[in-house]
Amino acid sequence: MARVQEVLDDAQHELSSVFMCIINLGEVLYIIEREQGLAKAHEALAAIQKLPIEILPAENQTVLDAAHIKANHAVSYADAFAVVCAQSLRGIVLTGDKEFESVESLITIEWLPRR
Repeated sequence: MARVQEVLDDAQHELSSVFMCIINLGEVLYIIEREQGLAKAHEALAAIQKLPIEILPAENQTVLDAAHIKANHAVSYADAFAVVCAQSLRGIVLTGDKEFESVESLITIEWLPRR
């Protein structure tokens, strides 16, 4: 995706910052492992760790806030963590996942084209 590459390039040049919650990293890795195997998941983790992405921990308050989002909106629990992180950082979520439509009033979303 060209837009994601552009954002990562900006972060590499310190023009912006990119964050991902550890819960969302875990989600990416379990999907890759389930679909392509453990070796591919390890490769993906190594590649992600080289990117200019700061991985955010899931603090106790983050977990509680994500639970509140999940209880009140039609998003996955992992996506609720992305919402909480975006709220706390006043960030923008880049996604093509239509599930995020239910939280558009809570965060800023930049919609990416669906594959």
